[in-house]
Amino acid sequence: MTKDWLDWHRDYDRPDSALSRRLVEVRRLIVEALDTAPPGPLRAISLCAGQGRDLVPVLAAHPRGGEVTARLVELDPRNTEVARRAVAEAGLTGVEVVTDDAAVTDRYADLAPADLVLACGVFGNISDEDIRSTVRHCASLCATGGTVLWTRHRREPDLVPAICDWFAEEGFEPVAVSSPADGVGVGAHRFTGPPRPLARGARMFEFVGYDEVERR
Repeated sequence: MTKDWLDWHRDYDRPDSALSRRLVEVRRLIVEALDTAPPGPLRAISLCAGQGRDLVPVLAAHPRGGEVTARLVELDPRNTEVARRAVAEAGLTGVEVVTDDAAVTDRYADLAPADLVLACGVFGNISDEDIRSTVRHCASLCATGGTVLWTRHRREPDLVPAICDWFAEEGFEPVAVSSPADGVGVGAHRFTGPPRPLARGARMFEFVGYDEVERR
């Protein structure tokens, strides 16, 4: 891919950008998920985690941050280096940052099912078929009662209603889904189904980038 994903993150530093607004909403929902999670140790996984700007600052500030064992998986080593520095500065000894392909289920086998699954910045960069596949795998990545947070732009054609239907088919119930008027697409779904085994060696999606997705 030709997209520079390190440079892409700079929009997070612009308060008026869509990415910045999306980040605020994702962080709010992470806080809500931690606030309502059952007592005891928690597990979290983040697919295509980038620089960890969503999860790491929340864990650093939240009273339960020290109870969370988390794995952030990101392919770009420049972004994982930024994330590792943030984790170290926050003193989050339970958080691991891995430079690897986030699409392969093996990366999460020892942490699934998790109480919190982040698929933020994923659904806008993969095909519709791969979104459906990833939602299906979320039912194995997520513990019963756990929360999946995801993002997807709300431009036309708006796929968010279909994504919500796919989550429902897999045993999830909606917690929060932003409206088109919000300008950014953020969803939170809670898994209510029974635990499912995670298939080893499976590829959930092919990350192609939003430019390529829109050309198809």
